[in-house]
Amino acid sequence: MAPGAAALFGAYWSATEGAHVIYESRLELARLLYADFDPSVRHIVAQPFLLTANIAGAGRKHVPDFLLVTNTGPVVVDVKPASKVSEPKVSGTLGWTRSAVGGRGWTYEVWKEPPSVELRNMRFLAGFRRSAHFDDRLLCELRAAGLDNLSLGEAGRRISGWPVPAVRAALLHLVWSRYFDVDMSHDLSPSHLLVPGGYR
Repeated sequence: MAPGAAALFGAYWSATEGAHVIYESRLELARLLYADFDPSVRHIVAQPFLLTANIAGAGRKHVPDFLLVTNTGPVVVDVKPASKVSEPKVSGTLGWTRSAVGGRGWTYEVWKEPPSVELRNMRFLAGFRRSAHFDDRLLCELRAAGLDNLSLGEAGRRISGWPVPAVRAALLHLVWSRYFDVDMSHDLSPSHLLVPGGYR
């Protein structure tokens, strides 16, 4: 099922927040994954505030989906399926919201469906996001092992003295935490290269 195709209310445990963040659709959950994967995002707030406006003599109200506090400033996010964005009522709300947010000098983003393979990889990596599940000694050993530009499979074979599943999981945690970067446009596999992450 495509993200956004059906409502799915719940709470996602965010590594960024160290706490749960609510969402109201599959597409909102997808945006949470992307925000949690981005080290430049320092805080994630769901339904952060109520905006009001007077448009052509009529009162309007809107609650954005997320506020992301980033290294470069606040980003207000509305999450909408691409099929809905051009509908007059939706586009009108997004338009005046963009003006209101931009008037504060903040960034406004309308987020739609991401590439399906990239999202699939993001969902998989999110399973390795909780740092408390990993032995710090193993993580330190992996960081010091000179694994840059090796494949995931080869990197796992370079480390001895630890159970193989623990090494693989720790490597994937380092990908999630952006110590390593990988090509997210193809399904993750042992042949994926580990390149130096941009947030070391």
